[in-house]
Amino acid sequence: MNKKLLGSLLLVIAVVLVGAGLWWTNAMKTEVRPDYLRAVYDPIHFKPAIDKATNEQCLACHAEVLSDKVRPTSPAGVKAADAKAWYQVVSTYTGEQDTFHRRHMVTDFSKSVMNMKCTTCHQGNDPREEAPGSSATALPQTTTDITLRKHVNPETVCLLCHGKFPHQVMGLPGDWREIRESMGNNCMACHQAIRTTRHQVNYLKAAEIEKLGSANSEVCYGCHGGRAWFRISHPYARNPWPGMSTEVPDWAKDRPTKSELRFLEKLARE
Repeated sequence: MNKKLLGSLLLVIAVVLVGAGLWWTNAMKTEVRPDYLRAVYDPIHFKPAIDKATNEQCLACHAEVLSDKVRPTSPAGVKAADAKAWYQVVSTYTGEQDTFHRRHMVTDFSKSVMNMKCTTCHQGNDPREEAPGSSATALPQTTTDITLRKHVNPETVCLLCHGKFPHQVMGLPGDWREIRESMGNNCMACHQAIRTTRHQVNYLKAAEIEKLGSANSEVCYGCHGGRAWFRISHPYARNPWPGMSTEVPDWAKDRPTKSELRFLEKLARE
């Protein structure tokens, strides 16, 4: 091989190597955009990472849950402004209809009495637990499309606040809506002395609830019965209170004496 041909060949090899080096360098500098599956199976969606996840981390991808608004008009043509939602019938709620997540995290009342975090309700995100076709305008294609499977367990989360009013357990003659006038519409008439250790969990603001509940019983009943989603009440932990009787009633014999640990960790996850 003559020197001229050899020089040309070496030049070509050098150019190829330089080009490959530049390509590799740029490839390494380029941010890899996670695809859908990488996002779904991100460790933050599973334990133990989900236990330490912050609202900011969750909302980095799910910001729309707080920015969405209710439809001004339903698919059937009913205007939201012309109808009251179930949560608007209590005096504690003011303003227009709002979305589920906003009512629990960013409305004025929710911010005054609650300290809800994304992880208060969401303890993971198993991609198999989806609710396809849940939009009001979605048309299910098969019977399997309408199977509703939740990311949140209502019995261990929603019932914490939205259980049935347990008037039988409380020894009251009937539902609060039926007897409240005879009780002066005042929950605190009894609860100033009975079960006085209340709301000591990190997702509620106990002092503010007590203050507002003393002035308006709908603050109490709005959660404890007024917005019941289920026909049962939650088996609340029976936290001891000063002067508590040592005798445990039959209905409370299996009750825990402390709330779930994750709701007690630092009343500090505030």
